[in-house]
Amino acid sequence: MIFRSKSWMLAAVAVAVVTVAATGCKKAQVDAFPASGAVAGWDKTSDTRVFAPKDLYQYIDGGADQYISAGVVSTSTSDYKYQGQLEATVDVYTMGDAAGARKILETDLTKDAKTVQLGDAGVAYAQSVIFRKGPYLVRIVAYESTPGTPQALLALAHGVEAKL
Repeated sequence: MIFRSKSWMLAAVAVAVVTVAATGCKKAQVDAFPASGAVAGWDKTSDTRVFAPKDLYQYIDGGADQYISAGVVSTSTSDYKYQGQLEATVDVYTMGDAAGARKILETDLTKDAKTVQLGDAGVAYAQSVIFRKGPYLVRIVAYESTPGTPQALLALAHGVEAKL
């Protein structure tokens, strides 16, 4: 009786292994977008849109090739508003690996970038924050610059980082 039980368990494990191998393992879609109010002052003002690599040109006119060559798996984007005034867009690029996220971050650096403590590496500008964490590259861009914009964007970036 014990022998049959062990045989049955081994057979079940073998079937599970074959099933996983046959279907492949895909990265789970991560919801990195904080809900309204989850980050003080920020409200999510749009549904999250997702673009496959082949459709990325519809979202990034003229820049999609850079992301595709770096191994983008999907791009998710959503809009936010800070205290009812400052509008910003959060883009989360899921790359095939951390090297792809690193490549994009390092390629886009300019001399006015200020290093910030976010994820594995991050930079801030007057109207944007960009960081990478594992296979994710996050770009947050505000549509205007106010004296409080950099701090507000950094707070939203920390909210996104916490969900990755």
